[in-house]
Amino acid sequence: MRALYFALALVALCLAPDLAFAAEEGAGGGTMAIGAGLAIGLAVLGAGIGQGLTAGNAAAGVARNPGAANPIQTVMIIGLALIESIALLAFVIAFLIQGKF
Repeated sequence: MRALYFALALVALCLAPDLAFAAEEGAGGGTMAIGAGLAIGLAVLGAGIGQGLTAGNAAAGVARNPGAANPIQTVMIIGLALIESIALLAFVIAFLIQGKF
């Protein structure tokens, strides 16, 4: 139940600026900002979770087999770079949604 209240409060906070500036912006301008904010927010949230899981599993793998530390580290760095590229792509898409480019 607490998660439901948190989700509803989050949605209310996201919509409050849209309602406050509805008279000043053109049609749909505020919803574009909400979409851009959600795009980058969810992408960064997913990337953070992915990076945490990757680093944690790599550390566990090195703890189990210290001799395989170099190959594990190499694969981990490549994986982290790919995860981060998704977050950067979402950042660019958020700017495209807002029409800043």
